[in-house]
Amino acid sequence: MIMINYLVNRMDFQMASFITSGLLVIIGLYGVFFVDNVLKKIIALEILGSGVNLALIAIGYNGGTIPIKLPGVSVEVFAKESAYPLTHALVLTNIVIEASMLAVMLGVSIILYKKYKTLRSSVILKED
Repeated sequence: MIMINYLVNRMDFQMASFITSGLLVIIGLYGVFFVDNVLKKIIALEILGSGVNLALIAIGYNGGTIPIKLPGVSVEVFAKESAYPLTHALVLTNIVIEASMLAVMLGVSIILYKKYKTLRSSVILKED
């Protein structure tokens, strides 16, 4: 218990975000490859995407301020102290793409259920 408290106190926000994103990616990959239900695979893909988004946000974080140049702030100070805005823009784009993909995947899963009367991928992929 003392070791855990020591690690938590020594760990900064960025490292905690990287560890959490790694765990989310591992959980998502496990669900995609080892779970038999199509809906659970879709949920696992969403968890995987959340892990990637968190990793991108952690990459762009530098402990600084928001990436908006406010009046009265010099360009040098702004460039040195603001967060990296490209990764945040990528995350916003990824969220929109994930929402669209989720809608398509759920639509396909409805069609699969109507055709096969099950969502087990082992039954759906079985060749007759």
